[in-house]
Amino acid sequence: MRSLSARRAEKADAQVASTFSVPISVFPAQLATLAVDSLIAEASLTPKPGLVDSRGPGAHADLDIDLMHRSARSLHSCFRDMSRAARGAVVGRQIREQLAAIGREGEVAMFAATGGVNTHKGAIWSLGLLVAGAVMSTRPGDAEDIAAIAGGIARFSDSRMPTGATNGSRVVERYGVPGARGEAQSGFPHVVSIGLPALRRARSRGIAETFARLDALLSIMATLDDTCLLHRGGPKALETAKTGAAEILRLGGTSTQPGSDALGQLDIDLLELNASPGGSGDLLAATLFLDSLNDTSAGSPVNIDHKGAFSQWKS
Repeated sequence: MRSLSARRAEKADAQVASTFSVPISVFPAQLATLAVDSLIAEASLTPKPGLVDSRGPGAHADLDIDLMHRSARSLHSCFRDMSRAARGAVVGRQIREQLAAIGREGEVAMFAATGGVNTHKGAIWSLGLLVAGAVMSTRPGDAEDIAAIAGGIARFSDSRMPTGATNGSRVVERYGVPGARGEAQSGFPHVVSIGLPALRRARSRGIAETFARLDALLSIMATLDDTCLLHRGGPKALETAKTGAAEILRLGGTSTQPGSDALGQLDIDLLELNASPGGSGDLLAATLFLDSLNDTSAGSPVNIDHKGAFSQWKS
């Protein structure tokens, strides 16, 4: 349950919003809601190759769709507090360390909600930076500007960063790939230059939203050196995902019968390797988040849940 002070702060945000016509990025609770919605939308999107969706856990035996939804909702206060911290901030070490501290608190809330299962640690990093970028940008809804600001923050170090290697850092060192940190520091190129254009290009062709989002995911997968795939299945898993995703797109995408058939085969291939494109999934959530800030978006990232019922997260 939110504290009295938090409820009062959100009420004040809403009162300001009702008085002035200003960007949604100014209001922490609303911005946090969009971030949570994006995580729920990514988890709910079905069918995804190797990833958790409404059919089952994909390559993750310890995950399911309900756990992913519960995890996402547990992060609302984390993203809200990040957006508050970014108000009036400038790109630099101070905001980098503030966001990191809030993100670590978010991880505690996530693990409490999931019983110790890591569901969204990578997404806290990417979406947290983009939430801050959305607040700090003077060009509301401009994905490139928001991502550039987020990248600038990511390039500063965090003096209180916990020591010790992570799965991601080991993969980065072993295979020489950028990883989540490198993606952020470069201004999220797989989001602003690949995921978003693919999503909006599919919509412009009249493709249904589910297929448009799947095609955006596959566009990211076809080009990303996904550390989750490398960690779980090595170079073979990464090559399988990249080649398979590119082939689906070559066949016309997931809205076509050949593309749909190839998507099913890619899912089988990744499950046989026990491999999951988790990094691509995080970047799809980031794509949906930035899309939701733009007037040309399809609306809220979440329309229906995996059972067909309206499920937009309310702050």
